[in-house]
Amino acid sequence: MTQTETNDADVIIVGGGLVGATLAALLGEAGMTVDMLDARPAALDAEAAGRGEAAARVSAITPVSERLLTHLGVWRWAAERRVTPYRGMQVWDGEGSGEIRFHADEAGVSVLGHIVENEVLLAALERRLAELPSVRCHYGVRLSALQTPARGRRLVLEDGRRLWAPLVVAADGARSQLRELAGIAMTSRDTGQAALVTTVRTARPHGGVARQVFLATGPLAFLPLTLDDTPHYCSIVWSTTPAEAERLAALPSAELGEALRQAFGASLGSVEVVGEMHRFPLVQRHAEHYVEPGLALVGDAAHSIHPLAGQGVNLGFMDAAVLAEELIEARRRGVAPGDVRILARYARRRRGDNAVMLALMDAFRRLFGAGHPALRLARNLGLSSVDRLTPLKRLMMRQAVGERGRLPRTCR
Repeated sequence: MTQTETNDADVIIVGGGLVGATLAALLGEAGMTVDMLDARPAALDAEAAGRGEAAARVSAITPVSERLLTHLGVWRWAAERRVTPYRGMQVWDGEGSGEIRFHADEAGVSVLGHIVENEVLLAALERRLAELPSVRCHYGVRLSALQTPARGRRLVLEDGRRLWAPLVVAADGARSQLRELAGIAMTSRDTGQAALVTTVRTARPHGGVARQVFLATGPLAFLPLTLDDTPHYCSIVWSTTPAEAERLAALPSAELGEALRQAFGASLGSVEVVGEMHRFPLVQRHAEHYVEPGLALVGDAAHSIHPLAGQGVNLGFMDAAVLAEELIEARRRGVAPGDVRILARYARRRRGDNAVMLALMDAFRRLFGAGHPALRLARNLGLSSVDRLTPLKRLMMRQAVGERGRLPRTCR
């Protein structure tokens, strides 16, 4: 096939998931020309999103991320489909008596966050992208090579086409092909756990509370969902050993529901598995650097985190917001988007915050995974003490709702 080259975009974004689509929308709203490439064969069916059974993958969206999505004009559409606010959080140690409870009123906010199916948010973002004339979405596209000409970056696609832009952004997930083609190394830490994700129906209503119990093998979270206009559904994320995850995934639905009830306790009563089960290994990763001349990493391509705090996509949204702000400001000053000085500012603003969150989640996982009696006593006393100290609880809740991630001024 004869190769053709296109180079009329300011930015090429590889990966059309939540973070890549958010970055494309932010840049498109500012009038920058964007080509967004995704391997999926087509955009989502917007009419089907949020209808019928819940999608297996959900995200806990913080109020800061909600404001970003509202700025883009996509939150209202998603909320009209299916989102579930939660005003309370309950965390306890399944190996002892330690417990801590949070409520939105204590943080001075209306909600602590929303549980949203990823497909609903992505459908909302894709609808917005279709309204932006400077954004072109290309589906069914796969990379073959990454080249570095005199300036910018060139992508060679499997169908022979070549696309060039001053800046190429990797938003193609934890196993980013673009990051690998660029030769950017990752620091990886196998958590020794695998996650099971599915949807369940519980005998008692969830009451708008996100719950998580720390078991000997890892955390089990019940995240509230509202399906069929009833508050009896939850998305569960069960992090456990790979062997136990394999055993649980092989159980009949009724036996898995009983295993969930026994592990979780009596707070929600009997558990019925109503969704498809997904299982995947949990590996925490962090790119050794986020940027090179003409190239930037965002979202899971730059960092992947244990799901116990539900912060992964929120960190990615902040990456997109900060990178968009730097690129929009550079455009105003007449600086090329691939200029490494501009990209370095983005990296400085985001890599430190992301590293802190990754370290915090790893420390949490290690603490609650420790079986030593003295450590079990310490963490139980710690949870109970924090629950009694209102100022400390308020600080922790502000972290949970994303106050560290203040939105850039261009996204407010």
